[in-house]
Amino acid sequence: MSSKKPKVEENEESIAPELMDVEELVEDEETDESADNEVESIEQQLEKTQETVKDYWDQIMRLKAEMENNRKRAIRDVENAHKFALKNFTEALLPVIDSMDMGQQAAVAQNATLESIIEGSDMTTNMFVQVLEKHGLKRLNPVGEKFDPEQHQAISMIEDKKVKSNHIISVMQKGFSLNERLVRPAMVIVSK
Repeated sequence: MSSKKPKVEENEESIAPELMDVEELVEDEETDESADNEVESIEQQLEKTQETVKDYWDQIMRLKAEMENNRKRAIRDVENAHKFALKNFTEALLPVIDSMDMGQQAAVAQNATLESIIEGSDMTTNMFVQVLEKHGLKRLNPVGEKFDPEQHQAISMIEDKKVKSNHIISVMQKGFSLNERLVRPAMVIVSK
């Protein structure tokens, strides 16, 4: 009987390494499966990331195209603004030109009188001034005002006891301001 026992032990010992090999194979397969699962998970994440990057890239390209279109539109709008900035002003001046033409025709007519020519000229001048004022240009006629070197240009100084010192006696050439900004100072004579 004792002889059988060693055989069993021998069998167990011979089986044990085989079992260990099988366990290692199972563990290796499990490791391979988990590695495969990890690889698949990483590949899925990579695909999602690539899709996200592609979406962002498309958005960037669309935004870039939109910015370029806006830039071109802005350039075109500025060019049109420069081209047609004076359109309203020009249209407002057309009646003044028509009035001047009619005045010239009236001046050469046989029944023209000096008074009618002067009256037509005054009407045309008033019409012209109204157009200018409508578009922000204002005439400066500072007679009697205190002299202001930022608004007036003194041509000479005259002593006049009727007018306060450093006040404007007369205007040689009227000044103009456009939207409250001086375009041309009035040329004036100032009292001492």
